[in-house]
Amino acid sequence: QVQLVESGGGSVQVGGSLRLSCAASGISVSDYCMGWFRQAPGKEREEVARIDVGSNTRYADSVQRRFTISKDGAKNSLDLQLNSLKSEDTAMYYCAAQVSCPYLSSGLWGQGTQVTVSS
Repeated sequence: QVQLVESGGGSVQVGGSLRLSCAASGISVSDYCMGWFRQAPGKEREEVARIDVGSNTRYADSVQRRFTISKDGAKNSLDLQLNSLKSEDTAMYYCAAQVSCPYLSSGLWGQGTQVTVSS
C-alpha cells in the first residue's frame, strides 16, 4: 500500500522547536521529490519546503533559516525540523511526494499533523 503518514506535531511555545516526520510506504523517498505543505484555518495551502532526488532543497521565505527539510533513507522518511517557531507557523502540516518536483502538489499526500504555537 502506497501511503505517507505524518507524525511529530503538537503544541509548543513561541521560540520552541518540533520535528515532524513523514513515514513512507510503497515508495522509496530517495526516488521522489518530497515536500512539506501547511494550511492554517482560513488561509490557502502553502508550500513550506521541498527536497529533490539530488537532495537540493527549497524553502519558503517565511521559514528560511528556521526550518530544515531532510530525507532519512534508512527509515524511508521525510523530516522537517522546525526551530524558532512563531505563532504564524500554527497550521496543519502535510507531506507530499511526486516523481517530478514541478508536479509535487498533485502527488501523493499524507493525512497531516497539527502544529500549534502559542505565546
